[in-house]
Amino acid sequence: MCLGIPGQIIEISDAERKLATVDVSGVRREVNVACIADGPLDNLIGVWALIHVGFAMSRINEEEAAKTLEVLKMLGEAQDEIEAMRASQAMMERAS
Repeated sequence: MCLGIPGQIIEISDAERKLATVDVSGVRREVNVACIADGPLDNLIGVWALIHVGFAMSRINEEEAAKTLEVLKMLGEAQDEIEAMRASQAMMERAS
């Protein structure tokens, strides 16, 4: 399963190599924007995209980005809860 993380393009870092800097929840990363470039790269500044393994895979709007980030946050919280339950169960099994 592939997971795309929403990020906003904040600058073009290397136009020749189609690289841009994106902000992903406060973390800045360099990604390849070749898959979403359909004109001058400077037109991508401010655009939201789904980022996967260093590539901007598709454009999304700001509302979709916010919804996706919220779901990812909830999944992370659910995963933390599941891990806590597993740890608790393991402790109970060791105690018996």
